[in-house]
Amino acid sequence: MDSRKINSKQFEWTYFYQNYTTYFKKPSKPTLTLYTKNPCPLCDEALEKLKPFLDQVVLEKIDITAPENRRYWKSYRYDIPVFHLNGKFIMKHRANIDVFNNELKEYYLQVKKETETT
Repeated sequence: MDSRKINSKQFEWTYFYQNYTTYFKKPSKPTLTLYTKNPCPLCDEALEKLKPFLDQVVLEKIDITAPENRRYWKSYRYDIPVFHLNGKFIMKHRANIDVFNNELKEYYLQVKKETETT
């Protein structure tokens, strides 16, 4: 796939984000947490699929095989990649752009709502 071409989902999200940040205080970026291990070809594939959107989030990778992350190993060892957005589970096994976009939009709409009420 030619990375210079912008698909409709990427355009839709980019348009939404640019307009949102033009009219409202720029919110802090949400944290996208990836539960992974090394090697994880499905995780690499999922990140490649999400690459056009990663500038909109803070990416945090958690290696479930690290001793300090054993609790995640028990939960996710058969399901990686697993993604959470600001601590909320959003998808596993493969990246779904529609789900990711919807969750990201929901986050920014919630921030907008909170900003307008303060």
